[in-house]
Amino acid sequence: MENGDSGLGRMRGKSVVVTGAAKGIGRATAELFAREGARLVVADIDGEGIETLVEDLRGRGAEVEGVVGDVSEPEDARRMILAAVEEFGKVDVLVANAGVIPLNNIVDATPEDWDNVMSVDGRGMFLTCKYAVEEMLKTGGGSIVCLSSISGLAGQSGQSTYGPAKFVASGITKHLAVEWAERGIRVNAVAPGTIRTEAVAALPEEYVEPMRQAHPVKRLGEPKEVARAILFLASDEASFVTGAILPVDGGYMAQ
Repeated sequence: MENGDSGLGRMRGKSVVVTGAAKGIGRATAELFAREGARLVVADIDGEGIETLVEDLRGRGAEVEGVVGDVSEPEDARRMILAAVEEFGKVDVLVANAGVIPLNNIVDATPEDWDNVMSVDGRGMFLTCKYAVEEMLKTGGGSIVCLSSISGLAGQSGQSTYGPAKFVASGITKHLAVEWAERGIRVNAVAPGTIRTEAVAALPEEYVEPMRQAHPVKRLGEPKEVARAILFLASDEASFVTGAILPVDGGYMAQ
């Protein structure tokens, strides 16, 4: 990239798909990967957000294409992966980040709430991983990083639908890692704590403060801090790492 915005080249020449890239952790990851030389496909259901991101990254000299779609729809999920094949010849890395974060207990949650979060956070991750693996098998391997959560490692109140969906992310990471290790495909996950995304920043302070205090470092994480962990797991620096779920949580899971 130009304008003095270069990294160390850890993704130089690699074809990367980032889902849920319009904002938050996904956007921070796309920006970091672009600085590291990735050739990017950024995807989201938010068309305006993707258009803005693509314009911004191209303005910095990145190779990037945008795809608007819903990861829970097979044709959309496939189109996200195939965009990288068509533009860059293959898929080296998938960052399966797209998700929704409803907060509700099981009494208040409806069957529709359950279906919605499972369709995006569960089915959407399954579909994007499936189509990425199919393409990676054709070219000798690759790296997948799934977005789990501390809610996918431990129980929390008020997360009767979101938490189980993130256990899906943790589970698919471990199973795919074992299933495809011999074919050169690594599959890992990050498990963020509470991150100061746009959605969290918009919450009332009386809700945010208890979340802040629940982390031993007594602050929320930043999207770029999660992006750096994703970069490590996706890169060749983590060549002997697969099936790992890396907490990026300010010490939350150490309690």
